[in-house]
Amino acid sequence: MNGAESLVATLVGQGVDICFANPGTSEMHFLAALGNNPKMRSVLCLFEGVATGAADGWYRMKDTPASTLLHLGPGLANGLANIHNAKRASSGMVNVVGEHSVSHLKYDPPLTSDIEGLARPLSHWVRRAESPDTIAWDAAQAVSKASEHPGQIATLILPGDTSWQTVTATPATSPVRADAHKAPSTARIEHIARVLRSGEPTLIVLANKATRGAALDKAGRVAAATGATLGSQFFTARIERGAGRVPLARIPYAVAQATAFLKDFRHIITVETREPVAFFAYPDKPSLLKAEGTLLHTLVDDDEDSEIAFDMLLQALGGTNTAPVLQPRIETPKPTGALNPTSIAHALAAALPEHCIVVDESLTTGRESMSLTMGALPHDLINNMGGSIGYATPVATGAALACPDRRVFCMVGDGSAMYTIQSLWTQAREGLNVTTIIFANNSYAILKAEYANMGAGAPGERALSMIDIDKPSIDWLAMAKSMGVPAVAVETAESFHKALVDSAREPGPSLIEVRL
Repeated sequence: MNGAESLVATLVGQGVDICFANPGTSEMHFLAALGNNPKMRSVLCLFEGVATGAADGWYRMKDTPASTLLHLGPGLANGLANIHNAKRASSGMVNVVGEHSVSHLKYDPPLTSDIEGLARPLSHWVRRAESPDTIAWDAAQAVSKASEHPGQIATLILPGDTSWQTVTATPATSPVRADAHKAPSTARIEHIARVLRSGEPTLIVLANKATRGAALDKAGRVAAATGATLGSQFFTARIERGAGRVPLARIPYAVAQATAFLKDFRHIITVETREPVAFFAYPDKPSLLKAEGTLLHTLVDDDEDSEIAFDMLLQALGGTNTAPVLQPRIETPKPTGALNPTSIAHALAAALPEHCIVVDESLTTGRESMSLTMGALPHDLINNMGGSIGYATPVATGAALACPDRRVFCMVGDGSAMYTIQSLWTQAREGLNVTTIIFANNSYAILKAEYANMGAGAPGERALSMIDIDKPSIDWLAMAKSMGVPAVAVETAESFHKALVDSAREPGPSLIEVRL
């Protein structure tokens, strides 16, 4: 067994059985080890940002880390934007980054770079595998770190000679996992209970694991027992929503609307998140969104268990038998007429199948109009936590691999889609059930809105040329066809709804161009 084979065997043994790969010459022995281990699934991605984004999507749906294979420093650099998004979403990930063999590095070959320096700002754990005899231990530690709560980014640098040299010892590989069920202190629970008993207007802001499963149900019980409002930040890693789920009020994105939403709350209680802040700094607008005099309280820190915390809080409040208020089903009629944010949201609400996954990176529906899908059939909603665009199509790819029996709807603007459009090729190659919805307005629409928000005035012709992407226009149908994905263009609400329904009936990927 060589070092690469030891590494792959350890990853699989620790529960990491998928690798999103964009390999290069220095990783050939690792690539061979991936191919020779039947328990490891290897997924080829044509750009490193697709690989790292797919690993993020996998974690968001599975709560277990995937691995990536990246080619030296430049390959890691290509994947960093979606590693940033994954880190902000608390997604665990094991990045294996190839490196020159130790004997070759002294000659400073062209691809030499400071891989540790590139990895460290966006990794919680970085290590260079120095020996084939220790690589199993290194890999076990990487998986252990990535599996912590909240999820962590672990980066293991793999020199070529460590891969090809023979393992001469059998190191211990038992992981040392951190306790994933850390509870808040009794004193903190008692303090929050006093706040909730006060009867003063209170908002409980949920994030990460608290926005789904038993934790969300128990948060709903707390809200029902006390009259508190349950909410979320505008962007959340994953929310279980729709009919039969506990509904959450979404803090608006725009500063004026957010401050108006928050102004009447006397208390804000945070659960696996921090206080609401503006996404950007704007001239003459606040960065902190809560009203003056509003008190902030932490119920659950990032590394604590929300379900346990809400159990403790229900006991303190005497509310263990309280039933949560659930979102009723809203039968949205099929929309007709022109495409606009409302008709698009109505089409989605009417067409989304039960237990689908919605990955959103769109200005068109992703702002205020997504509230119109609250009464749709139960589904999961995934948002971009880090703000680096080009996240949606890779995350949808990883989510589809994690949940092959569920349809994934990926909503993305045309500007964002061009960052990682290579995802379509991987979706076709793997036969993934992903419907990619391209909102084609031939513009970076978000930048037009932010131009005004920043107080920069109205963009002139030369400024607009840096925002509009219509010269030449992108042929999305040809783009999809070239990568093996069937596609259709729609220009009305009726045709959009029909395209959504049709896409969910057929297995495999599809693309809908929504012409605005």
